[in-house]
Amino acid sequence: MDPTTLLRPRRKITGISAILLPLLENNEVDWDAFRQHVLRTADAGLTPAVNLDTGYVNLIDEATRLQVLDVTREVLGSGPFVAGAFVGDTPGSTLALDAYKSRIDEITARGATPVIFQSYGLTDQGDAEIVASYEKIGQACDQFIGFELGQCFLPFGKIYSTDVYRQLMLLPQCIGAKHSSLSRTAEWERLALRDQLRPEFKVFTGNDLAIDMVMYGSDYLLGLSTFAPDLFAQRDAYWAAGDPAFYELNDALQYLGFLTFRQPVPGYKHSAAMFLHLRGWIATNKTYPGSPQRPDSDLPILEDVARQLGISLRKGGNV
Repeated sequence: MDPTTLLRPRRKITGISAILLPLLENNEVDWDAFRQHVLRTADAGLTPAVNLDTGYVNLIDEATRLQVLDVTREVLGSGPFVAGAFVGDTPGSTLALDAYKSRIDEITARGATPVIFQSYGLTDQGDAEIVASYEKIGQACDQFIGFELGQCFLPFGKIYSTDVYRQLMLLPQCIGAKHSSLSRTAEWERLALRDQLRPEFKVFTGNDLAIDMVMYGSDYLLGLSTFAPDLFAQRDAYWAAGDPAFYELNDALQYLGFLTFRQPVPGYKHSAAMFLHLRGWIATNKTYPGSPQRPDSDLPILEDVARQLGISLRKGGNV
C-alpha cells in the first residue's frame, strides 16, 4: 500500500471533538464551564462529543451521565452532538445487550448520535460474535458510530481484525467508526477499505499522535481537539483552502499531542485540564478522581506550547 495515493488535498474535514468534563475545587462538575466549552466547540464548527473517555464516562455516575446529555442538548438547541453509549462491566462478563440498548435510548431520546463504547462483554467475544453483537445493537437505533479503542486507553479496548472491520463497515446503521490504535498503518488500511467498499463511511481518526491523518481521508474524533477547538477548526479550514499555513499549525498542535498523550495515556485528561485552565476557560486543573495525574512540571511546557500557538494565557479561571 502506498499511503500517498490516499492523500485528499482541499477536502472538507469533519471534526468531532470530545468534551472534557471540568471540575470545581470540591470535585463537583463545573457545569457553567462545561456549557461554555460545549458552546465554543460548536461555534468553532466542530461537533461536540460527550460522555466519552475525555468526559470520564467510565468513572462518572448515572446521574452525572444523564445530566451531561441534558445540559448538552440545552446548550446546543437543535444542534448536533454525539455521545458515548458506555456499559461498565468486568473481565469475564457476557454482552450486556439490554444495557447497551438503554444507553442508546438515553442518547437518541435527546436527538444525539450514539458512539458505541467497547466493554469486556463485547470485546472478549470471537469475531463472528462481535459482528453479531453490533448487528443487534444496530437494531436499537437508526445510526451509530463504532469505536475501536487500544488497551493503552482502557483495558477493555480492542482493535478489530480487518474482517470484523469490513463487516461492521457494511452495517447500514454504522455511519462511521473511531479508530484509536495509534497506528498509521492500521488506519491507512481502513481508509483503503473504506474507499473500496463504502466511500461515504467516516473513518474518524482517534490517533492523537498523528493528527495529520486527515490529509489521507480520515475525519476525526479526538480528545486532543478539546484543548483548542478553535485552532483545530482553523487548521481544517486551511486544509480545505489549500493554504500551506495548515502544516505549521498542525505541527504545533501535534507537539501538544506528543506531550500530553505520552504514557500513561489516560493522563491526557489532566493535561487537558491544565491547558484549559491556563487559557482561562475552566476554573481549576483538577481531574476526576481515579484518573491519572500529570506532574506540575508540565505547566511551563504547556505555557510554552500555548505561546507557540499564539494563545493568550489567562490564568485564574476567567471562564
